[in-house]
Formats: sequence, structure tokens, C-alpha cells
Amino acid sequence: MIDRRTSPPQQARPRSARPARPPRERGTGKAFALAAVMHLLLGWLLYHGINWQNNTPAGAEAEIWTDIPDMSTPTPRPAPPPPAPVKVQPAPPPAKDEEADIALQEKKRKQQEAAAREAQLAEQRRQQEARDEAEAKRQQQLAAQAAAAAAAQKAMQDKQKQIEKQRQADLQKQQQQQKAQQEKERQEQQAEAQKAEQLKEQKEAKEAKAKADAQAKAKADADAKAKAAAKAKADAEAKAKVDQERKARLAQLQGQLGGGTASSGEGLAKSGTGRGAGGNATSPGYAEKVQRRVRPNIVWAGETAGLETVVSVRCSPSGTLLSASISRSSGNEQWDQAALRAVQRSDPMPVDTDGKAPDHFTITLRPAGG
Repeated sequence: MIDRRTSPPQQARPRSARPARPPRERGTGKAFALAAVMHLLLGWLLYHGINWQNNTPAGAEAEIWTDIPDMSTPTPRPAPPPPAPVKVQPAPPPAKDEEADIALQEKKRKQQEAAAREAQLAEQRRQQEARDEAEAKRQQQLAAQAAAAAAAQKAMQDKQKQIEKQRQADLQKQQQQQKAQQEKERQEQQAEAQKAEQLKEQKEAKEAKAKADAQAKAKADADAKAKAAAKAKADAEAKAKVDQERKARLAQLQGQLGGGTASSGEGLAKSGTGRGAGGNATSPGYAEKVQRRVRPNIVWAGETAGLETVVSVRCSPSGTLLSASISRSSGNEQWDQAALRAVQRSDPMPVDTDGKAPDHFTITLRPAGG
């Protein structure tokens, strides 16, 4: 058989060259050697089958024995019967030998034909086995090629699946990144919008506060002006009343022989000290009353060394503060104003033991620690 799958490719020959010989079949030498061995074996069998009974059979030989008399005993024995005659088989006639040779030769011929048929069948079986083996090898090679092709196709499919899987993963990752970027931009826009809204609210609140402060300041200024006008009016009325009372008292004092002596008192105020002297006669404890009234109203957080302010006060008999002014400055305008505000916040002034407040007196104030 010609193995076309393993035969080498034929090279192209020029037209002038002789035609190419067909490729030599594989296994031809083995086939010829096996055929020669089978023919030799068949010849040997034929030779020995013909000659193994070709020799003339040897004749049969027979020996006749008689009993030897015992010479040791004198007693005579009776004579043995005569031996039976031996029949000698005559040789077979020549005609029968020829028939035996013919039968033997026929038998040998049949044996040779049977051996030849057996050898032919064996050769056919061998060739069939060789063909079956070659076909099995071809089928194995085809199966191996099919398996290799299937494995290659499966590997390609697996690779394509892996590529598709990687592509899907990359696409999903890209989508997630885009989504995260969009979410980040949305949060930034939302934060900017919130910041703008907060700035707007702060601006509106600031404007509203400024407007409210302006309104409050305008109202405070108006109230201050109204209060100042009312106070000026009250001061004028109180001054007129005080003048009238003074005139009345002076007239009363002129008719009397005795006079009053002034008294003085000292007191401490919050964040400062005070000393007051009444223009009219007062009880010894009145200065302490003024101290307790003015002390909580002093508010000062500045320097304290060397500051002393004298405030002149005028009151009605009920203690209502008619006026308060700086009669001697400390040289620090802020402290002077703090001392003046403390006296103004102390309105009304305490009354004395007789149920009336002095009409005028002075208070000396110093910061705490001054």
C-alpha cells in the first residue's frame, strides 16, 4: 500500500527529463521475505510428505522356541506336543503397491494443495491485517488531527471568551469611572450651588442685618434725641423747680438763726471707688447708700492708674436725677464718660433718713485698683 500521508512531496521535473517513477511501497521487502519463507516451508512439507512412506517395508521375522528338557532329574517326562506350524505372510503383489503409491501421492498432493491454500489464506490474512493496521493508524492519525483541531478550536474559543470577558471588564470599569466622574461633577456642582446659595443667604442676612442695624440706630438716635429733649426739658423744669425751692429755702433760712452743716461720705463702686459730699445736711449713712447705688453701674475695662473724676449731681427731693455733669475731668475722656453713665444709670438716687434726697452733691469716682 502507498502511504500518501507520509510520502515526501515530489519535486517538479523539467519537461525534457524522464517521467518520474512511482514512489516505492513501504513493507515490500518484508512481504517478499515472508513469501519466500512460506514457499520454502511448503517445499519442505511436500518433500517430507512424499518420502516419509516411500521406502519398501521390511519383511517380518519369527523365531520358534522349544522347551529344553531338565537333565537334572532322572524322571522322564512325557514328550511335548509338536509345535504348530508358523504361517509366513506372502509379500503383497506388485499391483497393490502401485495403488498404495498412487493413493499416497494423491494424499500428498491434497496435503500440498491444502498447505498452499493455507499459505495463501495466511498471506491474505497478513495483507488484510496490514491493511487493517494501516487503516487503524490512518484513523488514529485522523482522530489525533481531529482532536488537535478541536483542542485548537477550543483554545481559540477560550481565548476569544477571555478577550470578550476582559473587554466587558474594561467596559464596565470605564462605565464605573464615567459614572464616578459624573457623580463627582454633580457633587461639585451641588456644592457650588449650595455655596452660592449660602453666600446669597449670607449676603441677604448681612444686608438685612445692616438694614436692621440702620433702622435700630435710627430708632436709637431718635429715641436718644427724644430722651435728650425730654431730659433737657425735665432738667429745665427741675432746675426751675430747684431754683424755686432754693429761693424758698433761702427765704426760710434767712428767718432762722441756725444753719446746716455739710457732711461727706465715701463709698466703693463696681470697678471703681466713689466719695460724695452733700450740699445739704445728710445723715452719716447716706454716703454708703449712694455707694451701693452707683457701684453696680460702673463698667470699665481700661487702665486704672491715676484716674479720678468728680461728677456733680442735682436731684429732686424724691431722688429723681435732675442732672449729672463732669465737674472735674480725669484727663481720660472714656473713663469720664463711664463714670458719668454709672451715675446716670443710678437714677433715682437714694433718699435720706428724712425721706428726701439732697438737692445737689458731688461724687468722686476712681477705677478699681486706681
